[in-house]
Amino acid sequence: MRSWLWLSVIVLFGVSNSLLTSSSWATDLTIGEQRKNELSLPELVQRFVNAEDADEGRVLAKRIAVHPEATVEAVSLLLQGARRYAKMPVGIQPDQPIRVQGRVYRYGLFVPPFYDPSRSYGLIVCLHGAGFTGDSYLKRWVPRLKGDYLLACPTMSDGAWWTRQAEELVLATVAAVRSRYHIDSNKLFLTGMSNGGIGTWLIGMHRADQFAGIAPMASGIDDVLYPFLDNLRQTAVYVIHGLYDRVMPVWLSRELVNELDRRGIRYVYREHHYRHPHAGGHFFPREELPGLIAWFDEQARHSLPRHVTVVRDATHLQSFSWVRIDVTDRIAAFSENLIDSRDELIEGKVYAKLDAKIIRPNDITVSTTHVKRYSLFLNDQLIDFSRPITIRTNGIVTYQGMVHPSLSTLLREVRLRKDTSVLYPAQLTIDVTN
Repeated sequence: MRSWLWLSVIVLFGVSNSLLTSSSWATDLTIGEQRKNELSLPELVQRFVNAEDADEGRVLAKRIAVHPEATVEAVSLLLQGARRYAKMPVGIQPDQPIRVQGRVYRYGLFVPPFYDPSRSYGLIVCLHGAGFTGDSYLKRWVPRLKGDYLLACPTMSDGAWWTRQAEELVLATVAAVRSRYHIDSNKLFLTGMSNGGIGTWLIGMHRADQFAGIAPMASGIDDVLYPFLDNLRQTAVYVIHGLYDRVMPVWLSRELVNELDRRGIRYVYREHHYRHPHAGGHFFPREELPGLIAWFDEQARHSLPRHVTVVRDATHLQSFSWVRIDVTDRIAAFSENLIDSRDELIEGKVYAKLDAKIIRPNDITVSTTHVKRYSLFLNDQLIDFSRPITIRTNGIVTYQGMVHPSLSTLLREVRLRKDTSVLYPAQLTIDVTN
């Protein structure tokens, strides 16, 4: 009996040991397979940059953050070289679909015939006037363009370029072209005629940090919007208007450039004397285009200016270069159609304003109006992370100490800004004291 029990124990022990060994071997195999299937850090970063879905981007950001080789320096280098461009269609490409907030819009695209994906190109976004489409503007521009620029012309119903949908359409068009073609982030231009010129002023002011220059033609804006001209302090401006324009009188542009003068903002003003058989002076003469293209050639975005000024209404509190207004007093808030509902705050030009300047290494002065909280986004080209930084807000020291870069900030800002040419691995949020 004892022999049988002892034999049973030996057999059971042997089976258990065999099972354990088999289980361990299976676990090792599973881990090995997992490691084999794991993406390298460069592969993860490339997928992150190319991810079009927001949820996919967040998942990839988390995977990058826990990768054993991931550091701010390593990921930054990979981000700036992650985008790979394949050969794409060239020439005139009309009626391109684009979805913006659940609605399908269209844009026309021109790509130079000798487009080379290994080099970067400038991008001109052109906004049409009322009664036209983006495709119709392709025909006007393409014969006069050089081979250094792509041209994108979105179509907006009734030429309503002052609406929130129009702003989103322009940004989506830029993002769509960038995702397929090798675009130089520092050579992005916005231009438009008539209603498109109005949109050029408005979108150009709200998003001035993204453009090397804006070129509004035959247009104007309400003077309650003049404070937003301060956003153009680091963005070049080229204004064209016809002396004999009876649709948008020339005094609209004259008043605007006078206001630019008053605010110390650089610009070029071209007032032409041409007449069109049907439009009078309200058109874009072909004779003016060579000078405009030559001006585009000379401009480049100031991607990291040492002095930033931003004016915001309550509906535009997104980042602007390396600053962002986060919380404000009660200020004007634009509707979906901009200023169609004018209240006392709009009439009184009650907007938030922030002016930030790096006066010496690691020493930043900030002045604010109607701002309760703001954020600074920093990198090693703006400050030295190995030394303390001092922030003075409205004459008071509001921060003094070290600032530490983080992967989470770096990756979040890339996703929000959709731009890997300028990276911000550090964020510093300041509460404004009275």
